[in-house]
Amino acid sequence: MQNYGIAHVWAQGDFVTRGIALALFIMSVLSWCVIVVKGWNVARLKRQTKNAEQQFWHSDDLADGVKKLGSGTREDNPFLALALSGQEAADHHHQTQPHLHDRMDVSDWVTRCLKDTMDESVAKMQSGLAILASIGSTAPFVGLFGTVWGIYHALLSIGASGQTSIDAVAGPVGEALIMTAFGLFVAIPAVLGYNALTRANKAIVTKLNRFAHGLHAFFVTGARLSSTAKGSNAGNGNLRVAARNH
Repeated sequence: MQNYGIAHVWAQGDFVTRGIALALFIMSVLSWCVIVVKGWNVARLKRQTKNAEQQFWHSDDLADGVKKLGSGTREDNPFLALALSGQEAADHHHQTQPHLHDRMDVSDWVTRCLKDTMDESVAKMQSGLAILASIGSTAPFVGLFGTVWGIYHALLSIGASGQTSIDAVAGPVGEALIMTAFGLFVAIPAVLGYNALTRANKAIVTKLNRFAHGLHAFFVTGARLSSTAKGSNAGNGNLRVAARNH
């Protein structure tokens, strides 16, 4: 009985077969690198801002609240970036020097600055997910192409040798199907990782939007939005304005 397997595929394969195998290997390495790096970033953000938002609104002043948002730079902490961006926008708008943005309402100016910071943070969190989406959608077809190419050459070899027994056909054809298995092996983790990271990023973006909404109210009116107190009005979804000095 002939020896068939992965080593035999590599040894007997031509440049197309080896190229497809290398492409699938590179795609697998890329997908796992993205999954590990982005997963670590998501875990870091969740750990970093677990209670930071609540502690921020229970601070004595803005400077104390910024400290409670966690360590790191504004590039690494989107909550800290929002707070600093809102503060800088409000302070800059109140400067006496005339600027073009002075013709804008302070609410519009703070909203624009917070939105720009939000867009940058979301883009940074979503970076790399396109790689997972591309690998998850193309890897099965790359593996299928390798299978078709391997079966074609296996049938040519069987026809040239004149051996048509089941053992002579099943070995090369079954060996060619390894490429399809490789494609699925690469695609499935990429798709699962993409879905998991997308859900995690969506949860963080929801918290960022809520935090940005409160910052906008704070920097524009000196107050922030908070949920209604528990009691007869609990669960009605209304919001009340909790007065705070700027």
